[in-house]
Amino acid sequence: MALPSRPISSLLLLLLLSSHGFSSAAAAFASGSAAAIEEEEDFSEELLLKPLPDRRVLAHFHFETRAPGAPSYGRHHRLFPKAIAQLVKKFHIKEMELSFTQGRWNYESWGGFEPIASSNAKPPGVELWAVFDVHPDDVDASWKNLTHSLSGLFSYAAPEWSFRPAPGSLRYGTLPREAVCTENLTPWLKLLPCRDKAGISLLMDRPSIYRGFYHSQRLRLRSVKTSSDGIHSSIILEQTLTVVLHPNIQKKSTMNSKETKLQPSWSMSSLFGRKISGTCVLAKSSHVYLQLDWGLVRELKHLQEGNQELGVESIMEESLLSNPAFALSDEPDKVINEVDSHSEGSAILYEFSVRKHSDLGPFDLGFTWKTPLIWSCPQLPLRVSRFLMGSGNERGAIAISLRSTRAREGLTNAKAMGESCKVDVNVFQVVPWYIKVYYHTMKVFVDGKPIAVSDIIEKIHVSPSEDKVSPGVLEMILKLPCGVDSAAFTLEFDKGFLHIDEYPPDANQGFDIPPAVITFPNFHVKMHFDEDNMSNRSAVLSRFQDSIPVRSYTEVLLVPLTTPDFSMPYNVITITCTVFALYFGSLLNVLRRRVDEEERLLKSKDKRSSPLSRLLYKLSAKLGRKPVVTSQSSARSSSFISLKLILKIVLVAGIAIAWQYFSE
Repeated sequence: MALPSRPISSLLLLLLLSSHGFSSAAAAFASGSAAAIEEEEDFSEELLLKPLPDRRVLAHFHFETRAPGAPSYGRHHRLFPKAIAQLVKKFHIKEMELSFTQGRWNYESWGGFEPIASSNAKPPGVELWAVFDVHPDDVDASWKNLTHSLSGLFSYAAPEWSFRPAPGSLRYGTLPREAVCTENLTPWLKLLPCRDKAGISLLMDRPSIYRGFYHSQRLRLRSVKTSSDGIHSSIILEQTLTVVLHPNIQKKSTMNSKETKLQPSWSMSSLFGRKISGTCVLAKSSHVYLQLDWGLVRELKHLQEGNQELGVESIMEESLLSNPAFALSDEPDKVINEVDSHSEGSAILYEFSVRKHSDLGPFDLGFTWKTPLIWSCPQLPLRVSRFLMGSGNERGAIAISLRSTRAREGLTNAKAMGESCKVDVNVFQVVPWYIKVYYHTMKVFVDGKPIAVSDIIEKIHVSPSEDKVSPGVLEMILKLPCGVDSAAFTLEFDKGFLHIDEYPPDANQGFDIPPAVITFPNFHVKMHFDEDNMSNRSAVLSRFQDSIPVRSYTEVLLVPLTTPDFSMPYNVITITCTVFALYFGSLLNVLRRRVDEEERLLKSKDKRSSPLSRLLYKLSAKLGRKPVVTSQSSARSSSFISLKLILKIVLVAGIAIAWQYFSE
C-alpha cells in the first residue's frame, strides 16, 4: 500500500495536544489577552471525589498556578515555582506534559467516556511530551536538555524511547518500566505554594496514596503569549493527582444480607487517614466536589419511581442529609447540575467550600450508603486490547483488538444507517528498535473476516527504527463501519539481539513495549453546566467543559528476548584462574626447593646424633613395625620426589601450551 503524499504529523498532535483543546484555548486566551492579564499570580486547589461501581472511590486533586506575563515581574515569582519558570524561559517551552503512573486505568469499571478518563488516565511508567517555540534545528538540543533537567528535578531516568515526528517542534518520550515512588511525589509537592502542610494537599498521605489500585501524578504547563510583539507570555501550571482507593472499612461481626450488598460507606479520613484542618492561605479558592455520574443518577431516578414519597428533585437537591439512597455528613454549599447532554441522563456535582467548612473544626466529608445500587460508568465506543502472538525467542506478532461496547446511541443504531457511516480510529504505536517489525505483513480482520488493508486504513505513516538510535513509529487512521462488532490487525516482527552490556539487571523478566494510544476523533467528551449555577472560578470544572477527544491506552507488552547465560563469564574466569594457580604454584614450588641441601642436612643430622639416640630410634621403629629410614634411603626418596615434581611441571606446562594454542 502506498504511503500518503504528506506525513500524518497532525495525527500525533491530535493524540497529544487535543486533550485540553489547546488550539482553541490558546486562541481564546490570546484574543482576550489584554483583559486576561492579572496584576498578581493566583493559585487554586480543588478535590473531586466520585464513587465507582466496583466499591472503590476516585479522588482527583487539581492544583492550578498562573503567572501573568506582565513585564514588571521580571524573574521574581510569589507563588509560581521558580524551577518551572526557568525551564520555560530557558528551553522556550510552548506546552509540556509529564506524568508518573503506577497501575492501569480500568476502562470497563471506572469508565472511558468521561473527561478524567480521556485526559488524566495515563499509561504505566513515565510519559513526557513537549512543544518548543524554537527554530526546527534547535528542537533536538532543547529536548535533550529538557529531559535531563526534568530527570534531575523529579528523580527519574530520562525517557528511554524518544520519538521525533515529521519536521516540527513536538517531541515524545516514554519509559514504561519506571517505578513510581515517594521520590517522584515529593518534588512534585514542593512546587505547591503550601506543599503538603496545609489545605487540600494535606490529604496526600504517602501510604494511603501508594496503597491505592491506581495513581497518576501529572504536571502540565502552557505558555501563552500575551503581548502583540510576542515577548511577554503568561504561564499556566496544572498539577493533578488521580487516585483510585478502597475505603478502609472495619468489618463488623454481625452483618445482615442487605448490609453485605451495600456499597462501602466512606469519608476522607477513611480514604486518606487525614482530615482537612484548614485552607492554604495563599490559595485564591479551595473547594471539594462530590460527583455522581449519569449512570448513578439514572439508578437514583429508578429508585425514586419505586419511592413516590420523594421526587427526583427532592432526592437530588433537597433533603440531602436524609434521602433513601445515601446520606452526606455535611450540607453542600451548592448543587451543580449538568445540562442534559446524554440521552441516558446527566451528572450532578455537590460543591463544598473548604474555607467555610473548616472554620469550626477539621473538615471530613462522609458518604453513607443506605440502599444497594448497581450502576455502570460510561464506556468507550470500542473496547481496546493488545496482546502478543507466537512463541519462541525468534519471532512473533503484535495484535490490537477492537470490540464494540454499543455504549453510545450512534453505534447502537448504526446498522440502520447503511455503509456510509464510518467510525474513525487513530492508532499511534512506538516500538523499540530491537523489535524488528515488518510493516508489510499487516493483516486486518473485521468481524472475524480478513479485509484488504486499503479498505480499512485511510492513511498510514511509518518511521522505521534505527538500531541503538531511535525506535520505530506507526501512525494509522482507520475507517471502521459503525455497525462493526469486532476488528483486529496484526503485525509480525523478529526479535533482535543485544550486546551483553545492553541488558538490564533483570533481563530474564522481559522487555517492555510502550502502550499504543487509541483516539476516537468522532467522539468528544464535554460536560455542560448551567452558567447561572456554576462558578467560573473552578479550574477543574472549566477543564471538564473543554471538548476532549475520547482516548485510550492499551496494555504494556512484555516481550521475552534471547538472553545469554550470564554465569558463563564467571565459569571461564574461575577455570582460568584455577589452571594458572596450579601452573605457577607448582613452578614456584620447584624453583624454591633445593634437593642437595636437604640431603646434606640429613647426613649432618645422622653424624651429630649419638649412638644411644640411634638405638632408641631403631627400637621404636621395630616396636611400631615401621621401616628404618637411613640417609641413603631418604636421598633416594628425595630424588624420586624431585623426579615426580619435574614430570608434574612438564605436564602443567604442556597443558598451558595446548590451552594457549587452541584458544587462539
